[in-house]
Amino acid sequence: MNGTMFNQLTVFHTIVREGSITKAAQKLEIASPSVSNALKALEEQLGLPLFTRTTRRIELTEAGKLLHEQTQSSMTDLNFAFERVSDLSKVPSGKVRLTLPRFVYQYLLKPFYLEFCQRYPSIELEISISDAAIDILKEGFDLGIRFGDRVEEGMIARRLTEPMKEALFASPRYFERYGTPQSPIELSAHKLVQYRFIASNQLAPLLLIDNGQSLTVDMPKALIVNDTDIMLDGALSGLGIGRMVEPMVQDYFASGQLLPVLQPHWYPYSPLYVYFHKNAQKAKRVRVLIDFLLEKCGVST
Repeated sequence: MNGTMFNQLTVFHTIVREGSITKAAQKLEIASPSVSNALKALEEQLGLPLFTRTTRRIELTEAGKLLHEQTQSSMTDLNFAFERVSDLSKVPSGKVRLTLPRFVYQYLLKPFYLEFCQRYPSIELEISISDAAIDILKEGFDLGIRFGDRVEEGMIARRLTEPMKEALFASPRYFERYGTPQSPIELSAHKLVQYRFIASNQLAPLLLIDNGQSLTVDMPKALIVNDTDIMLDGALSGLGIGRMVEPMVQDYFASGQLLPVLQPHWYPYSPLYVYFHKNAQKAKRVRVLIDFLLEKCGVST
């Protein structure tokens, strides 16, 4: 592959990822006509159109889909290879894109990301909050953090935490007013501050463990939220019973602002993992973030 074709394919993949020529130009920090010309040259060389264009959107043709599928892995490998060689003479630098759910940002990243940015001032850290299962290669991320059962296949994953449970809790005022449930069946007489996933728009099922078996519980709703801060606000105000992974509410338990309930029935979740493409860790800018996360989580590198 010559340099011209490599550049043209880089432009092509950026258009696919960004969804438009204008956004691809912004991402590549070049003029839109240069992106259009590179795409046109690639299409002329192949003798086939790669996109269908309308005034509103740009979509891959069948030829475009095939080219994208056949070259995506190779382009990723080449980009990482060039970067790895270039890294030999440089301090860690460049953009690192990280995707993670909001609660993971609050629990794992918020206490430490400032230190990372100060330690590596030449790295531009981009943090993207999402509760969806992200295809990091397709979406252009360098790494992600998710529960182990939500890490996509084919990724390398490093464990960051121990397994955790989803806690149920409410304020002392709530329990004084409505009583404290002593078994899962009694939850039907209480109200839940429920969580709705932003990406899927689905309500998160409330899962408990009863006699060693998984149990889905349906409770009346006091409030439906798509943000963990609002979840805590609703529980702290005495509106209903909240639900969140245990480490996020330990300080509230310690202070007595929130009280745990039905602890023997809390549902277990897998550890959190940082995950990435096999070649991503070879890039110095990505590797230092992986090592930093492992260091702060007390995991041996």
